Amino acid sequence: MSHLGRAQMPSARVDFETAKVANRRTANWRRGRSERSFRILVPLTMLAGFVALWAWYVAAYAVPHYILPSPARVAQAMIEDWGTLSGALLVTLKITFTALTLALVGGVLLAILIVQSRWIELALYPYAVILQVTPIVAVAPLILIYAPSTQAALLICAFIVAFFPVLSNTTQGLKSVDHNLLNLFELYKAGPWQTLFLLKIPSALPFFLTGLRIAGGLALIAAVVAEFAAGSAGQGSGLAFRILESQYRLNIPRLFAALILISLTGVLIFFATAFISHLLLRRWHESAVRREN
Repeated sequence: MSHLGRAQMPSARVDFETAKVANRRTANWRRGRSERSFRILVPLTMLAGFVALWAWYVAAYAVPHYILPSPARVAQAMIEDWGTLSGALLVTLKITFTALTLALVGGVLLAILIVQSRWIELALYPYAVILQVTPIVAVAPLILIYAPSTQAALLICAFIVAFFPVLSNTTQGLKSVDHNLLNLFELYKAGPWQTLFLLKIPSALPFFLTGLRIAGGLALIAAVVAEFAAGSAGQGSGLAFRILESQYRLNIPRLFAALILISLTGVLIFFATAFISHLLLRRWHESAVRREN
């Protein structure tokens, strides 16, 4: 074999390997796109089938709209009462996101204190558990008595419910750091705050994001339940009052429209928190890294 032929063989092998890697990446990209489309189409098809079955049942059995409205009547109520429903939705969203923000800040700070001091854990953590296991409906009347306003009471109720998942998950994450890495930091004479910010907090990030996803949904649920318990009314009332008002007036299409808004809000909160988790973990954590095999 000539020197020229031997020189061309490694180049051909490299080109073959490069093409093989490119083909694998293309196949993985197509597979990922197909999987994402499948995940979207299946729930949408299920939803369309459910709505079609709902519309058929109401039409076939002539169900009165004050018992079970048709999807068309619910959509009509959503459009006609959008001014009322949108204002109530903004009130509920304000309470939900304010409570969630306070729960994130308070839960993370208290988790750091608990991990840094055994005495603080023994003193405070049991009371956080008590707040979590006590039904918010039972606590809401007392909060309404002592809170300066109804909106403040609703905010406190939502905060209490959303606080514990953040505290519990972040504390667990801070305590679950690899002991070998802790020993390595001790070997290099790292201080407590260096260990906290450079090792413990990054290691606890997946746990914190799990608590965030849980707390996001619970904050919305607590805001609605607290408003049910408070029975607040007036211009500054949220979707819970609109549901009660629609029930008393037998305006069932508006009731369904309010329920749909609450459900969509919960779904959007879940997807938003899941997207934040994906952005923060996709490049390094096993739960978010896409595998090629």
